[in-house]
Amino acid sequence: MFHNFLDSRLAQEIVARTMRIIDCNVNIMDSKGYIIGSGDPERIGELHEGALLALSHGRMVEIDSDLVKHLQGVKPGVNLPMRIDGQIVGIIGLTGEPSQLQQFGKLVCMTAEMMLEQARLLSMLAQDSRLREELVLNLIRSESLSSDQIEWAQRLGIDLNLPRVAAVIEIDSGQLGVDTAIAELQQLQNLLNTPEKQNLVATVSLTEIVVLKPALNNAGRWDSARLKKHIDTLLANMSMSGGLKLRIALGNYFSGDGSIARSYRTACTTLQIGKLYYPEQRSYNYQDLMLPVLLDSLRGSWQTSELVRPMQKLKVMDTNGLLRRTLMAWFKHNVQPIATAKALYIHRNTLEYRLNRIAELTGLDLKESFDDRLLLYIALQLDETT
Repeated sequence: MFHNFLDSRLAQEIVARTMRIIDCNVNIMDSKGYIIGSGDPERIGELHEGALLALSHGRMVEIDSDLVKHLQGVKPGVNLPMRIDGQIVGIIGLTGEPSQLQQFGKLVCMTAEMMLEQARLLSMLAQDSRLREELVLNLIRSESLSSDQIEWAQRLGIDLNLPRVAAVIEIDSGQLGVDTAIAELQQLQNLLNTPEKQNLVATVSLTEIVVLKPALNNAGRWDSARLKKHIDTLLANMSMSGGLKLRIALGNYFSGDGSIARSYRTACTTLQIGKLYYPEQRSYNYQDLMLPVLLDSLRGSWQTSELVRPMQKLKVMDTNGLLRRTLMAWFKHNVQPIATAKALYIHRNTLEYRLNRIAELTGLDLKESFDDRLLLYIALQLDETT
């Protein structure tokens, strides 16, 4: 209902603004005739019978000195109904000689109605924003679309058939003051909610925002590199604006039921793994960390215990981590001995010795067996995340 927009805070704001225009006391009454805003604070909460007359007649009511004697809680003046879309939402009362107030009473009432209309529109926008956020939070936790979600989206003008991918933003306001942090968060929200981007944005917690971005490019293809450029641009813009530190992880694109929830989970895991592997970076892409992200689902399982067994044997003897660092460099350079030796600033013979030592300690054949190489690579990846 419209009268719900007229609360005591807004009523007092209307009083303050109108009393700067006219030299008389102003009262604001609700749709039941009670004073909820006034230049005379002692009158707040009183029933104003002049307002009741204006409500019942639906027009301006003049209260002269004679009528005052017969009404409770009134002083001489005029009372005018305030309307939105033709519906009376409250009464504005001006205290003084009625004949002197008539000429500008309607103008003051129009000013109050404009403030009410603006408040209503802002409230509707805020409600729309909250409903959009609630829908996003619902989608990232749902394994399938329900009829309620579809109807919900339709009412908000959101096309759930548009393929989307989830990005998770981790926020660190650091030592910023509260006001500064809030201002920069608002700027971040504005950048994310640019209409042409068609993003769906929701605050998950004080330190996390999720963004559901359109997944496909103009040619209708999934292009994670394009979205990564958008993320880098956002990071650059926020870096230039102030001290708000962000980390962003882009999840994988899925289709079908539960696609958004799966995309969100991959984005969360990508952020977790990215921070572990590359703590100096600020953006992470599922496509770049696919294997460790997928392996993360094995965390704590018996399969993980079996897979990391060779690495555990190696760690017992490799107390200074030299052999593991050699192994990581070897895999990073696609098991190419020349490139690996160059990166480690060692001779090829030294590299050969270390690899033979790793094979001896793990019991795996790194020269001839692809399966053993793969097993050791997976063990290394899992060891990094445990």
